[in-house]
Amino acid sequence: MISAFSDSALAAFRAAYPDAHAPLTHQLVGHPLLTVDAIAALAERLPESFVEYNPGKLPLGITAEDTPRPALSITETIRTIGENGSWMVLKNVERDPAYGALLDEALEPLRAIVEPLTGPMEHREAFIFLTSPGSVTPFHMDPEHNILLQIQGGKVMTVFPSGDDALVPPEKSEAFAMGGHRNLVWDETFAASGIEVPLEPGDAILVPVKAPHFVRNGNRVSISFSITWRSERSVAEGELHSFNRLLREKGLPLVNVSGTPEKQKVARLGYRVMRKIAG
Repeated sequence: MISAFSDSALAAFRAAYPDAHAPLTHQLVGHPLLTVDAIAALAERLPESFVEYNPGKLPLGITAEDTPRPALSITETIRTIGENGSWMVLKNVERDPAYGALLDEALEPLRAIVEPLTGPMEHREAFIFLTSPGSVTPFHMDPEHNILLQIQGGKVMTVFPSGDDALVPPEKSEAFAMGGHRNLVWDETFAASGIEVPLEPGDAILVPVKAPHFVRNGNRVSISFSITWRSERSVAEGELHSFNRLLREKGLPLVNVSGTPEKQKVARLGYRVMRKIAG
């Protein structure tokens, strides 16, 4: 079994995790589970709700409700991805046994680095992105620790620092923690704080929890494999923003969400008590 990450990639991961993004390399290019044909077969096995697909020529700051509906079926979209101008993601592919085993193999070398810093790797999930040439994944954030591995084609991810209230206002973090959509409002003034990271087959990038980013695909069909996990830190951050949402609604003082929210045990307990009282 070939490890997904070399020793040098693990060293780069160790230097950045958990708060900074980091370009990495990986060794999964050519894996038989990550071809267009294998992905099409997987899509047929997954529940339809596990596949999200949209037209690929979208503005950076489009809202979920303004995103147009796709015209093709899931399988048709995958089979014609080179011509149909689409962006799609297969979610929770780890629920398929073969892809679950692939996720476990990819994450295992990281565990010794992750657990001393942020605790056990929980709620481990995997996603496959299939993207037409020239497509755009809009400006958004994700709630997990994430490594995106480029398998086929090329793209450029522009990643922004996490924890910047100008990019993600507290009210947005609170709504997101309570189940709000991942897409963010884009402003051209944000561009100066973004870092472009080119991704070709064999490249990968570590994206911290809630680090805003957008992706522009190159002139070839792109396949990317995303491996994610939650930690006590990411869960605690979500709890504290949810707590602030409840406090804001009642006109009460908000709590500060620190860089180590897992240590804010009193505030986290307060959230659980308040949530229980609220029913």
